[in-house]
Amino acid sequence: MSRIGKAPVAIPAGVEVTIEGSRVSVKGPKGQLQRSFHPDMAIRVADGAVLVERSTDQRQHRALHGLTRALLANMVRGVTEGYRADLEIQGVGYRATKSGAALVLSVGFSHPVEIAAPDGITFEVPAPNRIAVTGIDRELVGQTAARIRAVRGPDPYKGKGIRYAGERIKLKPGKAGRTTVTGKA
Repeated sequence: MSRIGKAPVAIPAGVEVTIEGSRVSVKGPKGQLQRSFHPDMAIRVADGAVLVERSTDQRQHRALHGLTRALLANMVRGVTEGYRADLEIQGVGYRATKSGAALVLSVGFSHPVEIAAPDGITFEVPAPNRIAVTGIDRELVGQTAARIRAVRGPDPYKGKGIRYAGERIKLKPGKAGRTTVTGKA
């Protein structure tokens, strides 16, 4: 049996979990999340925790068991604590600013790149070279951070671009070229 799938998801104080068929709604202090799960997964609330059970030992059901439990745990954590993804911008003249709810990036193109915040996502720009993406949906926070990083990914030769905070880029050596310069022979 899946070790992740059989672990109960504790429901903290102030969080409501509502189950209607295969649709689960989690409401907490930071907001509300809803998600539909595979109908073969049995989800129930018992003793202040959410339990996930599978009907058979088929390969697909074993895979869905751990996945369903992990998604439920992410929903509960999201409505209580929330999620945050930090990005860094490196490069001369590269910077980020906030324009209303949108993020404006100046990353070496002839024009600034504007990224609109999806519903439930907020951008913070604590410094011109730092961006924080926050929200209650882990999947949406990660996807939005990946979209921002894709605007100008880290250059493997100079290291310029947008990267996740703490991400290390292995720089490639440039062209070897000639070691000595000779005049006309």
